[in-house]
Amino acid sequence: MLYVITGGSGSGKSRYAEQQILDLGPARRIYIATMHPYDEESFARIDRHRAMRAEKQFETLECYTDLKNLEIPSGANVLLECMSNLTANEMYEPGAAGEDTVEEILEGIRSVQKQAANLVIVTNEIFSDGIEYDPETVRYQQYLGQINQTLAAMADMVTEVVYGIPLMIKRTM
Repeated sequence: MLYVITGGSGSGKSRYAEQQILDLGPARRIYIATMHPYDEESFARIDRHRAMRAEKQFETLECYTDLKNLEIPSGANVLLECMSNLTANEMYEPGAAGEDTVEEILEGIRSVQKQAANLVIVTNEIFSDGIEYDPETVRYQQYLGQINQTLAAMADMVTEVVYGIPLMIKRTM
C-alpha cells in the first residue's frame, strides 16, 4: 500500500502518519528522515524526534538524497518524512539531482515501495498562500507539485490533514 498524507505546517499530519504506521500492526517500522541538520537547533530537534519515534519502535534511517539506493528491510512498514525536505535536498545539495530532482525522487519512491510492505509518505501543502515568490522558489514549488501529483496518482490512499482532522481525498482499497 502507498499512502500519501499532506497538510499545512502544524496541521497534525506527522502525528497522523505515525499512527497509520502503528495501526498496521507489529511489523518492523522504518522511519526515513529527510531533514538535513544544519545547526545546533536542528541537531537537537532530530535527537528529540528520534527519541520519540524510538518509543513507538521506529528504526530511523537518515536519507537526505539518493533515495533509490536506500536499502529497506523487506516487508517493513515505512514512513518517509518529508517530501518537501527531500525535494529541497535533491535540488540544492552539492552532487545531488539538481534539474533531475523529480525523476530522481520518483525513482527512489518506486524503489522503497518495492521493498516495503507499506509506504506512508508525508508531504506539505505549500501552494495556497497567494504569495509571489522569486523564480528559484517557484521552481521548487513546481518540482514538489509534480512529485505530489504523481504520488497521488500512484497512491492507494491520499489524506489531507487540516487542524488535526484527516480528510480522505482518495481511497482505492
